[in-house]
Amino acid sequence: MASEAQHQANVIKWSQQPSIRRQWPELALLHHIPNGGTRDAVEAKHLKQQGVKSGVPDLCLPVPRGRYHGLYIEMKTESGHTSDEQEWWGERLQAQGYVWRVCHGWQAAVAVLEWYLQL
Repeated sequence: MASEAQHQANVIKWSQQPSIRRQWPELALLHHIPNGGTRDAVEAKHLKQQGVKSGVPDLCLPVPRGRYHGLYIEMKTESGHTSDEQEWWGERLQAQGYVWRVCHGWQAAVAVLEWYLQL
C-alpha cells in the first residue's frame, strides 16, 4: 500500500504534466505545506516559534473559483483518518470561504482538483 507521502507526490507529479498545465496553468501554484513529520525537540521548538501548526492541510491551491477563495487538501491513505487538529482546521477554513477536502489516495485528490478548477 502506498504511503500518504507517495500519494501526495503522485498528485504533484500529475499536476506537473505538460498537458495538465496547459489546461490549468494555475496548478503551478499548488504547493505542500510541510507542517507534519518527525523532528527532534530543538527543531520542533524552532518551527513552532516560526508558526508551524499541527493539523494544517497538506496541499494548498491559492486560486479563487466561484465563491471560494482557494482549495486545501488533507491527504490520507485509503484507510487513513483525520486528527482532531485537522478537523479543526477544516472547519475554520470552510468558515472563511475555502474548500477543504480530505482525499484518500492521489486519484481522489486529482478528482477534487479537477472539480475545483472547473467551477
